[in-house]
Amino acid sequence: MAGWEEADKAPSIIAMIFTDHQGFALAKAAKPETAGGVLTIAIVGRPNVGKSTLFNRLIGKRRAIVGDEPGITRDRLYGETDWQGRHLRVVDTGGIIPEDKEFIPTEIFRQARVALDEADAVIMVVDGRTELAAPDLELARLLQRTGKPLFLAVNKIDTLAQEADIEDFRRLGIREILPVSSEQGTGVAELLDAILEKINAEGARTAESAEETSQEEPQAPAAETKVAIIGRPNVGKSTLLNRLTGTARAIVSPIPGTTRDAVDELVERDGRRYRFIDTAGIRRKGKTKLMAEKLSVVMARKHLEAADVALLVIDAVEGVTALDANIAGYAHESGRSLIILINKWDLVGPGRPDGKKPADRNQFEQEARDALKFLSYAPVLFISATSGKGIDKVFPVLEQVAAERRKRISTSEMNRFLEMVDFDRASVPASKRVKIYYLTQAAVAPPTFILFTDRPVKLHFSYERFLENQIRRAFGFVGTPIWIKNRAR
Repeated sequence: MAGWEEADKAPSIIAMIFTDHQGFALAKAAKPETAGGVLTIAIVGRPNVGKSTLFNRLIGKRRAIVGDEPGITRDRLYGETDWQGRHLRVVDTGGIIPEDKEFIPTEIFRQARVALDEADAVIMVVDGRTELAAPDLELARLLQRTGKPLFLAVNKIDTLAQEADIEDFRRLGIREILPVSSEQGTGVAELLDAILEKINAEGARTAESAEETSQEEPQAPAAETKVAIIGRPNVGKSTLLNRLTGTARAIVSPIPGTTRDAVDELVERDGRRYRFIDTAGIRRKGKTKLMAEKLSVVMARKHLEAADVALLVIDAVEGVTALDANIAGYAHESGRSLIILINKWDLVGPGRPDGKKPADRNQFEQEARDALKFLSYAPVLFISATSGKGIDKVFPVLEQVAAERRKRISTSEMNRFLEMVDFDRASVPASKRVKIYYLTQAAVAPPTFILFTDRPVKLHFSYERFLENQIRRAFGFVGTPIWIKNRAR
């Protein structure tokens, strides 16, 4: 098989992304390497052929945003599933448009190349209802040169009568060709069977051997902390993800709304595991027009609710806006722990490039706290995701906040604490006061306390705020909201 070195003398942009920055070709994979029995499968193809629908079907959940608008998926997405005793890692990539040389399509190509480099097998998806196009032929030719096991999924074949139409796609030169309907799920099982059969035939380890290996060397996985990066569009969330993970994991551009699907990456640091999730920029309802943008906001909130800690990114140049406060309020009310990151501080702080008077850090923090009064418990860090300044402080604070979120105080300690609190200092009307019998912590993440009193009434907000402040003063709980519930004894 011809190598990458024999590519055309004037390669298209799609060919260029399959070579490294020095122009050298990617090495052909003679045999897939599957660490621990995990098989990585990359899904590639042109826009709007149904890659994300197939991805969601394979992993059994709605992980990728799906819609009729072409080019919705941009970053590569990962999902996991099991099939016939084998653990599969599936990668969804953005649609490849060879003739488009704009910034975002080029970055999509780069992300696709990373996915192909990681993959043990590749699924090329085409639309069975459309005619073959030059981009399909070029992409198939280049994928064949990788030497990876390659499968052609002719999608949108919803009836038996349509299966005859797949014969025309044999012109792509891919031997393994299967009709599928990602929407209905037909043909997907056969596709997975064909992939496993081909991989096993080429000498990949079976699930049984992987299980024996794991029994010989048992390793308990460390607890994983999920960290959602949230904020308005274009405040630097994707740049921050890349900086924290030390990779070019997410596409970064000055165009607001570049990130649509939530992009996640696992980082191990000092024996701890952090899964960072870069969410789409949350906008006001009236500002989202395309269906993909509306769905991305919904998915961003969904991923926030699944996280342990939220990194609220604020643009130092623009300061804290009303939308920042709304986003922060949503995280606070959902019980997420929070760290406030003032990003782009290098543009307004000491040494700012425009030569103007630098902003005062203490004053800026006070203004931020005044705008976000309900986040008085959240640490504030000043960073520059672009230059990396201040990033080294994020992990220690993140570790502290994650630990505080899971902290539990015994009932005996809470009762001793109650005896020391002077509730007469709480500015609560006499008619709203209650007699407290005892206090206990009922849950963690977030810390939840149940107050047993003489009346089944909702606590006055001043009473609740006073009690929360006293709990924080005695026990800390840095970075996490505290929930207090009242029950009549």
